[in-house]
This record gives sequence, C-alpha cells and structure tokens, in this order.
Amino acid sequence: MTVIVSEPVLNNEGNNNDKNVNGEGPADLAFDGGFVVPESNAFGHSFRFFFDGLRKGERKKSSRAGILQKESYNQTYEFAKKKKEHYGKLDKALMSIWECCELLNEFVDESDPDLDEPQIEHLLQTAEAIRRDYPNEDWLHLTALIHDLGKVLLHPAFGEEPQWCVVGDTFPLGCAFNESIVHHQFFKENPDYNNPNFNTKLGNYTENCGLDKVTMSWGHDEYMYLVAKDNNTKLPKAGLFIIRFHSFYALHRAGAYTYLMNDDDKEMLKWLHVFNKYDLYSKSKVKINIEEVKPYYLSLIEKYFPAKLRW
Repeated sequence: MTVIVSEPVLNNEGNNNDKNVNGEGPADLAFDGGFVVPESNAFGHSFRFFFDGLRKGERKKSSRAGILQKESYNQTYEFAKKKKEHYGKLDKALMSIWECCELLNEFVDESDPDLDEPQIEHLLQTAEAIRRDYPNEDWLHLTALIHDLGKVLLHPAFGEEPQWCVVGDTFPLGCAFNESIVHHQFFKENPDYNNPNFNTKLGNYTENCGLDKVTMSWGHDEYMYLVAKDNNTKLPKAGLFIIRFHSFYALHRAGAYTYLMNDDDKEMLKWLHVFNKYDLYSKSKVKINIEEVKPYYLSLIEKYFPAKLRW
C-alpha cells in the first residue's frame, strides 16, 4: 500500500497581529511555504514554549542538564555505530505496538521539563490533539502515538540503558558539533571534538547528502525508527522522518545542519515542524480516556504495522 502525503494546510485566520520575530511568541508558529500551526491546541490550551517550561521546573531543569551533559561526553560516532548495530538486530522482544505502549507506561522521561506523567498520557495527548486538528491524516495520528516508544530502552528487558543514552536532544555525529545544540560547551570533553575526521563542518559527509546518510546520536528516536522501518511499516516516509528526527532540535528549532539535507528532507521537514508543535506544547492535565480511544488506534496499528513486531 502506498500512502500519498499532501502538503500541510492550516488555517491562518486571526494571525495577522503576530509581530514577534524572536521565536518567543505566535509568530514562531509560521513556517516556510506560508502555512502555520494553530495558536491553541485541540484541548483549548495555548501552545506552550519549551524554554518557558525549563524556567518553571527547577528539578526538571537540573535533571535535564545532567542528562545532556553526560550525553555530550559519551555520544561519539563510534558509540552510536555500535549501539545501532547491537539494537538493529531487533532480537530483544516480539510484541505488538499497543503492548509496547503499556510497557512504556512504567517510565517518566527525566529530560522533559514539562512531563511528570507516564508516557502513555503524553503519547495520547499528542495523538488526540493532532487527530482533532488533522482528522484526515490518520498516519500522523499513529506517528504521534508511537514516536516515543523507543524509550523502552530504559526497560530492564532492553538493557536498562541510562537516560542519557535514551532521551535528550539528538544531533549528527561524524561532523562538527553545531553551537545551537543545547549545552554545546560540554562537547569539548567528547573524544570526537578534536578528531580531525569529525570536527569540520561536513566531516564524513558531503553537501546535501541527505539525512538518511547521517549517523545520529543514539537514543529512542533512532531505535524506534529502526523498529518501524525494519518491520516493514506502511507509514509514509514523512512518518518515519518524524520518528527519527523529532528530538533533533538543532535542525527544527535553530535551522542548523540544513546543508546536510536533500530535497526530500526539506519536504518532510514541513511535517516535522507541524508535529513538534503538538509534541512539545500539547502536554496538559487533560486526561484521555484510554479505553474510549483505544479501538481507533488499534485499527491504525493494524493498518500500518504487522500484528507483532521484532524489537
């Protein structure tokens, strides 16, 4: 089955007074191509900005900084290659998508300044918000539900990896660390920082080689991307792109590393921009009735995935 994904189309009425060009207000919701994301989500709440959340949660701020610091020290090109080879065997478990959702419910992401609840709450809030604003894009609803399932790497059955190896921001390896990466100063302790093969703008890569050629830091994004792709998902390429790069903030917030992108990447980035406004800013205290929405998501899982996946 081939899924044709159209360009994102959003209503931009009522946005004529948005003057902020510093990424701190509603104007930050406009993207190349003239489409914008709604100012409030499907629950009627304003989209919240990520760094506001950082200021509000001192405990989370401290935990997040510690995770990112360890990540900056330890995420090397060789490390990521070895992790990809190890977990790419997909020999840890055989289970369905929904079983993984339930398994992940035992964990809270310590790197997320806005999230103190089990993961399934966040997954369903994101998916339901997108579903109400984009009712015809069922692939995007399912992508939202599954985008964080790679965090099962925290589970003992999957090696009980430390948080810095699973969550946090992702970034390219094999080329210079861009200064837009959060806590960039910590990279000075990374062995790749002074490696002449890796510390130039392009490093191992060529201009516009395509992000599919790039080795990313290891974490839940890369793992879930491998799981979906190698289990022959029927999600469109844009869904896989969102799963793999939703934590790549240096790209979709700061516009860094665009010189590695090809034309396909640029098209799919539009959908990643849309998705991330919901991923980051749809978190709320609104509770989703899991049993009420479960049949809908089970039908999508059946449409786009096999009954059981190798993990």
